[in-house]
Amino acid sequence: MKEAHVSESPEPVYDRIREEVAARAERLWDLSLALHRAPETAFEEREAARLLSGELEREGFAVERGSAGLPTAFTGRTGSGDGPCVALLMEYDALPLLGHACGHNLIAAAGLGAALAVRGALGEVPGSLLAVGTPAEERGGGKVVLVEAGLFEGVDAALMFHPGVYGWARAPLTASAQIRVAFHGRAAHPTGNPTEGIDALGALIQLFNTLGVLDRRLPAGSHVQGIVTDGGRATNIVPEYAEGLFGLRGGTTAALEELVEEVRSCARGVALATRTRVEVDGVGGRYEHFRDNDVLSGLFAHHLDRAGIRLSEPVPGVYLGSSDIGNVSTRVPAIHPFVAIMDPDASDHTPEFAEAAAGPRGRQVMLAAAEALACTAADVLMRTEVSARAWACLREKAASGR
Repeated sequence: MKEAHVSESPEPVYDRIREEVAARAERLWDLSLALHRAPETAFEEREAARLLSGELEREGFAVERGSAGLPTAFTGRTGSGDGPCVALLMEYDALPLLGHACGHNLIAAAGLGAALAVRGALGEVPGSLLAVGTPAEERGGGKVVLVEAGLFEGVDAALMFHPGVYGWARAPLTASAQIRVAFHGRAAHPTGNPTEGIDALGALIQLFNTLGVLDRRLPAGSHVQGIVTDGGRATNIVPEYAEGLFGLRGGTTAALEELVEEVRSCARGVALATRTRVEVDGVGGRYEHFRDNDVLSGLFAHHLDRAGIRLSEPVPGVYLGSSDIGNVSTRVPAIHPFVAIMDPDASDHTPEFAEAAAGPRGRQVMLAAAEALACTAADVLMRTEVSARAWACLREKAASGR
């Protein structure tokens, strides 16, 4: 392996990265298919973590398993430690019943391939290169835990890609939270002593109606979706307890916080009107909105274009859900571009998307993304002005609340 220096022209490095990815193409695809064949859901990704961390270890990375106390998280490290720090992120959890219908097998293989290609192309990596295994993006938020544990302190760029049905250079991802609302009433027989009952389920239904009115005036990117998780036990008993789970999204983290308070106020108002007692609690960690780093996204899009895949800007007003990468992006420069493995009339979280994540277009995109991620990482490690510009971009967006 050839040693690289900050003064080296990046073009030969890009060529070596391309060669490193090509040399590993079959192994990366085999690993992606192995994850696809044996999908593991949030915090249960034991085999995925073993396979990925083992690959890193075999190629010379120092691997810490169980990062931040999460059994299926890991961190591979390499480099001189003197200079910029880049983190390449891997997701590998699957969806219940649908398997890899979000394409996380491709994210994992691309992140791994990028990390191995950077080390192979640069030799002694200037600065630090981390390959971070991040479990439970679909439910629970592994990155939220890793952020809170300080794993991203000192990181200058956090890089990943996501397969999708659009080819967009940046990700319009909203902030999200889940809250549990529980109403306490008083049981009674609806015929024998109806005036003694206080209907907790009736209160919960009234909250749904109230939130339906609220939803119509919410700004773009914000909405509330709820389900009844406990509505009573028998039709001949006035329910003394009823519970609902509500998913809230906001176009920004500030908008989400305002929405949470509005839902709390609605719940308290319903409780007052129905003479019930209400409890409102958060469930799990909140996902912050994604703050794209234009400097790094531009570099990634440029490198992906070299591989024959062109990205565009998102369609205004279209949002693609939420992700725990948001919590990383508000603290360090980060990217989360979408690269299409299906056409825009399709959707992820479907059996068809799971099939595409193991298909020829999925393979092409995974390898192209691995190369583009690796080249972007090399830019940060070798060109000192890139990190400075990326941090300036993050500070500007943070100041404006974007």
